[in-house]
Amino acid sequence: MEVGNGKLQNHVLFLLPSSNKIMLLKKSKFSENKTIQISGSKSISNRLLILQKLFGNIEIDNLSDSQDSQVMQKALRSDSEIIDIHHAGTAMRFLTSYFAIQENKTVILTGSSRMKQRPIQFLVNALKDLGAEIEYLENEGFPPLKIVGKKLEINFVKIPANVSSQFISSLMMIGGKLEKGLRIELTGDITSRPYLEMTLQMLKEIGIENEFQGNLIRILPSAFGFQHSAINYEVESDWSSASYFYSLSAIGRKKNSLKSFRKHSLQGDSVLQKIYSDFFGIQTIFEENENRISLIPDENFRFPEIIKLDMNNCPDIAQTLCVTASALKIPFEITGLATLKVKETDRLTALQNELKKIGCITEITNDSIKSTTFTEPQENISIKTYDDHRMAMSFAPFCLIKELNIENENVVEKSYISFWKDLFEITEVV
Repeated sequence: MEVGNGKLQNHVLFLLPSSNKIMLLKKSKFSENKTIQISGSKSISNRLLILQKLFGNIEIDNLSDSQDSQVMQKALRSDSEIIDIHHAGTAMRFLTSYFAIQENKTVILTGSSRMKQRPIQFLVNALKDLGAEIEYLENEGFPPLKIVGKKLEINFVKIPANVSSQFISSLMMIGGKLEKGLRIELTGDITSRPYLEMTLQMLKEIGIENEFQGNLIRILPSAFGFQHSAINYEVESDWSSASYFYSLSAIGRKKNSLKSFRKHSLQGDSVLQKIYSDFFGIQTIFEENENRISLIPDENFRFPEIIKLDMNNCPDIAQTLCVTASALKIPFEITGLATLKVKETDRLTALQNELKKIGCITEITNDSIKSTTFTEPQENISIKTYDDHRMAMSFAPFCLIKELNIENENVVEKSYISFWKDLFEITEVV
């Protein structure tokens, strides 16, 4: 990895016997008045890539440069019968529905060993209820899948509301291509609702009419009043990636800026503005003329006695929040995290294991994590990443407290290829 301005020379990169790299983050201080350009939102980019392929005539600017988005582009261009999406969970879910309606095309959709452990049965069951032809090739309920594309005649389906929102978004995006449109009934309590609303808003922006009332989503067919002229879509930068810089600001108490973010965002993770304001005193100032935000610590802020928060609508920023609170030794009780157990790793168990190394002892359940005791951080901290990009990036800001190693540093490329470069741009070894 090359990092400009010789910044990487202040850090050490070496190899494990398995050839997985370790990044040594020396104890650092947070620089002031820097501006970082974060790549486009992975969530928005991956939806746009599917919609572009389904409905055409969409030009995309500031597309995410994440590994996941690159995998998605490659899969959509491929003529191969075997599509390997590696670790990209979003690609697996969105492409399952996409290929299910590609008439006269058969594909085998597969991925990494971890991907083969991530359940997809609720989505497959919903697609089969619509008439799709999908077969499990190894274990029931898990990839790889054999998908025989066909015309889907049925236009109503039920799916549990508390499963991954990407299952539901995957169905919604193909709804406009079905002859009769699609009605989706969500059963139970809804998880990650902002991501569903993001998908629906994007469909509207390209001319696909829809509505979301109660637990019923209705997608009208594209033939119904569809006037899709050429669209130029500039992808907003990624709010979940911004969370690591909010963490740095909360710990380092210095002002910095990020580009390119919108005041009225489609991304559910934009709620981190309020979270970091309420619990860590980081104010977000929008400078619309400059197309950027500034993160400004409140010098008179008093940290709370405890952080109690339901993160059902924004689980992807839970790891960052827990590390920030641990670095500042603020007790926390975070609920609404059931989906973290089926991400790139079991994030709750991984988080508990690694927080202990930085001096935070926790209790976990199937959907929550609670700090119980703060101790001194271990000597020679080495953070395991469990093939999970967010484990690497959420723990990196702890370098403002103490030197630490991040194992398998390349894992960040899944969502944020330039993360280490940007981190070293905004920190300085002490």
